[in-house]
Amino acid sequence: MEKKTNRLYFIDAMRAWAILMMLQGHFIDGLLDFEYRDKTILPYAIWSYFRGMTAPVFFTVSGFIFTYLLVKGDKIGLKNPRVKKGIKRGLQLILIGYLLRMNLFSVLFAELYDSFYYVDVLHCIGFSILGIIALYLLTSKTKPIVFATILLSITLLLFLYEPSYDKLPHTYLPKAIANYITKLYGSVFTIIPWFGYATFGAFMAMLFTKFKNHKHLYLNAILICTTLGLFLIFGSSPLFAFICDVTGNNFLYAVYTNNYLFIRLGDVLIIFSLFMMLRSFLTNKVVLRIGQNTLAIYVIHFIILYGSFTGLGIYHYLKYSLHPATAIIGAILFMISCTYLALLYDTYEDKIKATLQKIKFGALKLFRLAKN
Repeated sequence: MEKKTNRLYFIDAMRAWAILMMLQGHFIDGLLDFEYRDKTILPYAIWSYFRGMTAPVFFTVSGFIFTYLLVKGDKIGLKNPRVKKGIKRGLQLILIGYLLRMNLFSVLFAELYDSFYYVDVLHCIGFSILGIIALYLLTSKTKPIVFATILLSITLLLFLYEPSYDKLPHTYLPKAIANYITKLYGSVFTIIPWFGYATFGAFMAMLFTKFKNHKHLYLNAILICTTLGLFLIFGSSPLFAFICDVTGNNFLYAVYTNNYLFIRLGDVLIIFSLFMMLRSFLTNKVVLRIGQNTLAIYVIHFIILYGSFTGLGIYHYLKYSLHPATAIIGAILFMISCTYLALLYDTYEDKIKATLQKIKFGALKLFRLAKN
């Protein structure tokens, strides 16, 4: 008999898997010699495909878990305590995203490098949370189906129209803002189309919430996710091509020729299915703690690999220089190190914060004394 619990442990396990795949993906992609980046080599082709799943899974899971917590209570609108927490969390992620791209040497010279304004995954997840909250508040006085329909509609619109807006330079906007909607100025991720994965995750959370007490919730969810996932992976492109042929309208041709968004969404659904099927075995405390500390892991990995604040990370010294065997061993050690440090921080978080507060007050006291 499955234990009743409000927490969806398979989601924590998915987050753990996604963050670990991100760690090894960033390490190998940043350090592997270009000589070995050949998709005709089967192991590299498989690794490359699976690496491409990481970000879609991460965005979808983020939208899912936030929305699941947002709508599961009985309070709605601004009275919902999750709204305030979500706004705080969203702004926190955006702030951390900028801090990780800050270089202390540039600050000393009162200058910010262009890379400071590049938008990455934390910025996008932060804004995605804020966007979901805005949609939730706008529809809070309506039936839940309205919120769910808007979420799904946003996903479809962003994915279908991606070829139309993907290459727009948005020269009328300051680059700091344009970076949120175009990669032309250096951003790694952009709000569009990635917000579409977060809204789809939120849509799935609405379905889970509605049917959470259904006797065959997981059986039905696994069947639906598997069927729809396989269709999106193998059938969405032929469908778009068929629609183009039948209607004579080439609007979907650009989607058909570069159909990565819907295919990756199919990958996400298959991953959801697998983790739901294995949910009874995914209760290891360490795995769940990893899934609950993804932000700390992300921050630590960014500092070690890319050298946040100093620019002197592993990437700076070993960029595109490693043999595959070295890269694989290094990636494993990198995953273990970042995870261990994050869990260590989680264990002593209160003590660390108290120490930092003492250092802060001590520094302010010294500053005032020096000023006087």
